[in-house]
Amino acid sequence: MDILHVQPFDLLPQLFKGAAVTLQVTLITAGVAFVLSFVVAFARMAPWRSMRIITTVYVEVLRGTSAIVQLFYLFFILPAFGISLDAMTTAVIGLGLNLSAYGSEVVRSGLGAIGEGQHEAAKALGLSRLQTYRLVILPQALVVMLPSFGDLLIELVKATSLVSLITLTELTFSGRQMVVTTGRTFQVWGLVLVIYFAMAYPLTWLVRLAEEHAARYREN
Repeated sequence: MDILHVQPFDLLPQLFKGAAVTLQVTLITAGVAFVLSFVVAFARMAPWRSMRIITTVYVEVLRGTSAIVQLFYLFFILPAFGISLDAMTTAVIGLGLNLSAYGSEVVRSGLGAIGEGQHEAAKALGLSRLQTYRLVILPQALVVMLPSFGDLLIELVKATSLVSLITLTELTFSGRQMVVTTGRTFQVWGLVLVIYFAMAYPLTWLVRLAEEHAARYREN
């Protein structure tokens, strides 16, 4: 029978299970990485030299080493030191830490794009440093940051394929399993591509909506 005429719909339930894991890892990791990005960025801008050194090392090490190696270290090496993490926790922590190193640079660039005049104007109005960032700097900087954060989010969707190496059955791993059990390579990987696109496109659309909303807020 011609493989192109075999109905592919029987493949979908197993692939959808993998896609659900991919989405779960993506959304939780994105939240963790988003928060850590701001924490690390502000720590690198802190007046304490020791904190700046520590966070700079954090960023350079995570950006300069492979995400796969980082996941392997968390999942296979830490148990030797008495620290055992399940696969989902390892995936979220590993990818979250890795992504936050890149995200912190996005935050620093966004904050740096706001002119010094904004700080001086806020100071003239008697705003504290916290109020200045919350009410003046961050609302403007977020408009600058959102496109880069959107790119990182899409990269995260694709990077979730790495977690199959620590026994987590996400979409790519589910696809490999289906190819082995059915032999329908063309259909399986075709569906995997479509599902990845179906997950990534709405995220891209949501980021664009957020950009437009933030831009209107800035204009007002």
